[in-house]
Amino acid sequence: MKCPKCGGEIPFYDLHPNCKHCGVNIMYYTQNDGLIRDAKRTELEAAVARMIVARIKAQFIGGKLQIIRMIAVIGAICALMVPFAGVHYTAPFFDRKFSVGLIGLIQSFGDGMLMKLPGFMKSSMFSSYAAAAGVTVLLLLVIAIIGLVIFGAFCLGFMNLTKAAKVMKNTALVGVIVSAAVQIAVIIMNFANHDSAAASFRMGFGALVCGAVFAVIFLVNKALLKNGIEPVYRENDLKRKEMLKKVRSGEVDIDTLPLPVFESEEEREERIKALEEALKAEEEGKEI
Repeated sequence: MKCPKCGGEIPFYDLHPNCKHCGVNIMYYTQNDGLIRDAKRTELEAAVARMIVARIKAQFIGGKLQIIRMIAVIGAICALMVPFAGVHYTAPFFDRKFSVGLIGLIQSFGDGMLMKLPGFMKSSMFSSYAAAAGVTVLLLLVIAIIGLVIFGAFCLGFMNLTKAAKVMKNTALVGVIVSAAVQIAVIIMNFANHDSAAASFRMGFGALVCGAVFAVIFLVNKALLKNGIEPVYRENDLKRKEMLKKVRSGEVDIDTLPLPVFESEEEREERIKALEEALKAEEEGKEI
């Protein structure tokens, strides 16, 4: 082992805290270098953390359009609760309702009506109504998948703001088209299935509500892409991020970097002000 200050040889069995050649305290001499190294690394890593926070802010609450988009994305999930259609079975000794919507499907799964639907399709009494309800359930699932894709892109959008906005815009456009097609299909099934003594088919407007929400998501993301949704970073944070990559890859030795690594005029003024306040507080403490 060599002394970090004078380079003199220190035997491994020498447990004294001070170098026998120059007398420096080995632990505290190297500790200062370690603290400086940690301060440099903290500066670079804090910049990366601030950039992530800036992207999250730009994605969710960066402006009025982002807030409207957030409400619309949540609304797209809530819109699935509005019934798309419903069937009322009124056979003798049997009176049950089957609602095709998120809440209705959960209730139908709980009371077993959803599991009985395939059997009703084979029944001569309920076949046409059950088939219409089954088709509506499948169409609801398609719209639900579109809503989940939009929700996923929205939640993970801070990773790439522009790409996420494009995915949401294009998916929402597909959602508008599919929702319109579903609503037309429900209207056709409503006219095709006339009320009978055994059952009746009721048209809902869930698909229409979903289509309206998807249209809002499409328009908002289109406006965001037009106006630009790049996050606002602190000065020099991009440089700090690039420098951290070089340090981690071994391209740059962190000991060769200055402290602070990068510093704007505003940051320099803040640092000097904080230092002056600390020195003032120390002097007041000595006077007391």
